Amino acid sequence: MAPTSRIILITGCTKGLGRAMTERCIEAGHTVWGCGRSAAEISTLSRQHASPHQFAAVDVSDDLAVAKWAGEMLAEGKTPDLILNNAATINANAPLWEISADEFSRVVDINIKGVANVIRHFVPAMVAKSRGVIVNFSSGWGRATSAEVAPYCATKWAIEGLTLALAQELPSGMAAIPMNPGIINTEMLRSCFGGSAEHYPDAEEWSQTAVPYLLKLGAKDNGRQLSCP
Repeated sequence: MAPTSRIILITGCTKGLGRAMTERCIEAGHTVWGCGRSAAEISTLSRQHASPHQFAAVDVSDDLAVAKWAGEMLAEGKTPDLILNNAATINANAPLWEISADEFSRVVDINIKGVANVIRHFVPAMVAKSRGVIVNFSSGWGRATSAEVAPYCATKWAIEGLTLALAQELPSGMAAIPMNPGIINTEMLRSCFGGSAEHYPDAEEWSQTAVPYLLKLGAKDNGRQLSCP
């Protein structure tokens, strides 16, 4: 591992923004600890990127699974320098009153509880060293709203508040940042935008400018509501 290499934890690393960020971070010489729900995709990543990179099939909404993963990753005393809480899902387009309780809970469990679970189990080790940056991915819909995506909007507004509160709790030398990644042509965007999603950059194109920006974040950015370029 190069002297300037950092450990970057990326949730939802198997597709979309997470997969693109994983590739860019590795290309930049950093070590990635990644998780995703697809065991098959995790296996593919593990074959493509050997140790020191580590990939695990983990559902971030499962607190016990996140706790087990964190225990394994932190066992040798190493801690993430940068956490990219990217894993998220969106509801199928519908008025709020037509969205089932199960679907609403699924969006909340992944988008809010999943972020909190990762923070709960990884951040104490970072706090002990007073070092590290936590980026919680928000959305344009975490600062504005649209019809038929109310559960998703609610979770991303929650991420903004959760992150700003966390920023006030961290010791000097650390940062928590709510990040609007912008509008990117991903599976999630296509689910709500349909064909018009093609008018926006895809994850690979987005990552070429977004990852260098994310890698430059530091303690000076604590509590700032930022947007990727």
